[in-house]
Amino acid sequence: MPAPARSPFAYAIIRVVPRIERGERFNAGVVLYCRRRDFLGARVALDERRLAALDPDASAEDVRAHLDAVVRVAGGDRGAGPIASMHQSERFGWLVAPSSTMIQSSEVHTGLCEDPAQTLDSLFAELVLTPAAR
Repeated sequence: MPAPARSPFAYAIIRVVPRIERGERFNAGVVLYCRRRDFLGARVALDERRLAALDPDASAEDVRAHLDAVVRVAGGDRGAGPIASMHQSERFGWLVAPSSTMIQSSEVHTGLCEDPAQTLDSLFAELVLTPAAR
């Protein structure tokens, strides 16, 4: 039996930059887009200890709300505003666009996968979760 076809995908790491002027950051999520599999998804997790270490005055609740908005926009949640109603490719472009806000994305990386949801989970575990949380 032939192996399942692999499809190209693009992903970016979602980072928290508590104090823009300092440039310090930590990974808090991954957003992945696979056009051929009609998939756009995001996974996020906020490490409150890292946030407090970089900015003791930062509100974990506010940061979590912004991270959750990334997941909602990626998922096309109509309650997440007009961007969430755009086509998947447009939403992905918006989510990974450079910004100078507390929530930023890395450069876009590419790869091949058989199952984009499983690939998202794997990237999230590898790039976001600390070894103790895996």
